[in-house]
Amino acid sequence: MSMNVGSDSTTEDEGIVDINTTPLIDVMLVLLIMLIITIPLQTHTVSMNLPQGDPPPLTTEDPKVVNVVIDFDNSISWNGEPVGSEAELQSRFQTAAGEPDQPEMHINPNRLADYRTVAHVLADAQRLGITKLGIVGQDQFMNEQ
Repeated sequence: MSMNVGSDSTTEDEGIVDINTTPLIDVMLVLLIMLIITIPLQTHTVSMNLPQGDPPPLTTEDPKVVNVVIDFDNSISWNGEPVGSEAELQSRFQTAAGEPDQPEMHINPNRLADYRTVAHVLADAQRLGITKLGIVGQDQFMNEQ
C-alpha cells in the first residue's frame, strides 16, 4: 500500500495536470521522416557543352563602329551623313549586315525624338540582320565626377 505524504488538500480525484508530450514527439518524428524522404537529392547535374581547343587570338584593332543619330526633328544620320529616305537606311543596314565582320551599330537618339521613329529604326536593324546593336548617348544620366 502506498500513502500520500503531501498536504491534506490533495484528493484522489485530482489528476496529473502536466501535458503528455509523447504523442507530440511521435508526430514530430513522423513529420521529420516524411520531410527527409520527400527532399530531392542534390545530385542533379547540368550538361554543358564547353568549347574545345584554344580560344581565338585577341584582336588589337578597334571594332568598326557605325553611329546612327536620330535628331530631335526625327532626321536620321549615318556616321554624320544625312539619310534621305527609309529605303536608303534599309539598304545601309543590309550592306552592314552582309559584311563578314559586322560593324557595331550605335544608335544615338535625341531625347526629343519620337519614340515611334527610334523603335522603327531599331526594328529595321534587327529585321535586316544587325546583331551588334546598342543604344548610346545617355550621358545626361551619368553621375559627374
